[in-house]
Amino acid sequence: MYSASRAMTGCYRPLLDEIDLTYSQYVVMLVLWESESVTLGLLCRRLQLDTGTLSPLLKRLEAQGLLTRARRVEDERTMQVTITPAGAALRGRAASAQSRVEQATGLSPDQLKVMRDGLHGVAARLRAAGRGSGDADPGDADPGGADSPGQEAAPVSFPSGAPTTVGR
Repeated sequence: MYSASRAMTGCYRPLLDEIDLTYSQYVVMLVLWESESVTLGLLCRRLQLDTGTLSPLLKRLEAQGLLTRARRVEDERTMQVTITPAGAALRGRAASAQSRVEQATGLSPDQLKVMRDGLHGVAARLRAAGRGSGDADPGDADPGGADSPGQEAAPVSFPSGAPTTVGR
């Protein structure tokens, strides 16, 4: 899985360079393209990252004008992350990169879905086993505050189904 993750990230790298995103920034944008606005806590759980890893990524994306971060008026403990029009406009160019990587796998869309679903299951079981040994799960402390009703914290579905290593 590690080898596939590195190969996937390596395949994405030159394509994402064209739109000035790292792979880690790209996966943040995937969540925002789906939801437009999320709490920091939900984003941490969706990407399975802690705030220490995610905050520098968000700061760089905000400096690029792709998202905004703001404290909620009704609860200043909660940080809201919202895509900007410039961030939303980047989606089409990113979809081209995604399509090219999916083609490079040589798998059909159905095969990619089966693989992605299987890997999500493996990852969930491994995280559960790790928590049993005392390891904390990113987002357990609800960094960024409570989420809005109806926002689920399912992991983001990475386009190609490959496992991801986020943090670059």
